Amino acid sequence: MQTILIRHGRIIDPSQGIDQISDLLIRDGVIKGIERQIDSPKGAEVIEATGFVVTPGFIDIHCHLREPGFEYKETVATGTLAAAKGGFTTVCAMPNTNPVMDTRSTVDYVLNKAKSEGHVRVLPIGAVTKGSLGTELAEMGELAEAGCVGFSDDGHPVADSNIMRQALGYASGFGLPIINHCETPELFRNGAMNEGWVSNRLGLQGAPNSAEETMVARDIALAEMVRGRIHLAHISTAGTLELVRNAKAKGINVTCEVTPHHLTLTDEAVMGRAGGDESAFGPLGSAAYDTYAKVNPPLRARADMEAMVAGLRDGVIDVIATDHAPHNSVEKLCTFQEAAMGISVLETALGSLMSLAHSGDVPLRVIIDKLTTAPAKFLGRSDIGTLQDGALADVTIFDPAAEWVVDSDKFVSRGKNSPFHGSTLSGQVVTTIVDGKIAFAVNSTEMNKN
Repeated sequence: MQTILIRHGRIIDPSQGIDQISDLLIRDGVIKGIERQIDSPKGAEVIEATGFVVTPGFIDIHCHLREPGFEYKETVATGTLAAAKGGFTTVCAMPNTNPVMDTRSTVDYVLNKAKSEGHVRVLPIGAVTKGSLGTELAEMGELAEAGCVGFSDDGHPVADSNIMRQALGYASGFGLPIINHCETPELFRNGAMNEGWVSNRLGLQGAPNSAEETMVARDIALAEMVRGRIHLAHISTAGTLELVRNAKAKGINVTCEVTPHHLTLTDEAVMGRAGGDESAFGPLGSAAYDTYAKVNPPLRARADMEAMVAGLRDGVIDVIATDHAPHNSVEKLCTFQEAAMGISVLETALGSLMSLAHSGDVPLRVIIDKLTTAPAKFLGRSDIGTLQDGALADVTIFDPAAEWVVDSDKFVSRGKNSPFHGSTLSGQVVTTIVDGKIAFAVNSTEMNKN
């Protein structure tokens, strides 16, 4: 096995409370020590990390790899390569594939694909209901035995309250969470974006915050009733955050995640304002009706975005997850109402999140914690999300100051659908190591040539 010595990097490991300039040694696929100075072992590959940040490998608990069935959007191979390029060493694959990941055979297919073609670790999430139709529970025991780390019908809310109650009860027997896409269909209807002044100005049907919040309130009540474990996917409103805060104060087993785009973009991005700077564009923006900014839940108003940032900072939000949702260009090059919902996120996640660190809105150590130690805890894994001796050697090295212009046409993901296209971000992954092997690396001379 390869021996790697990472020298002179700023090591941030929230699991150990470490934030210091040190060396890190990797041998035989595991972490072998952090010291102020480590002599280079004979034959070791030396990575000079001066000026770079060295962290546990990022973990994404919410990712759409699309395979099987939607390979024209993404494959396990391309999605995991995009993950490695973005600094992610573990991704959890959502089950809205074709066929839906509601049987052992489909789970085995994805795991075998990941083993033969993947660039990072893939953990499957099984469907809550058969076919994700919301009418009959999937065989949760079979899915848990196959290696699923949770259950979700993501893309479709579990709308039937009795089905959700049963699901929470059954999943608790396996110690696994139900991960719900919180959306009340009757309130969301055909909403294409957030309901507010932007939707009114553009003449688009909006979805109100209450469409999310009423489902969140229901799920929390059901989790309390059956003592189940509920995880709220991609929360986006200030009201949801308060519901979670109050539920945690009562001791209810609820966790939640937020995406990089709900932390850094508002509904003004639909008018082509990825940075939210109205003065930079004309009356409707230079790219009004930007379908790349169409996502579910929709990008919200500035007050909601600021609430998400505050919730991340004060710890109410548990995890940052990408909700990487790649689409074919044809599905975005159409009218806004007809366009598919979703953003290709893996390759821009770090750069967009670093804007919060550079502005001082969120400390860097908090961002790293929510990308590493916190998701590992959510998954019940002590061997990843940490740089402790003996842990799996999953390591991310990035330059926090490197500026680069997003060119989604150069994404390794098949999904080029990013509202950050053309934006300048600051923060770029240099090297990603998975199980002690380099999964992605970029030469420093190439970093600013995107």
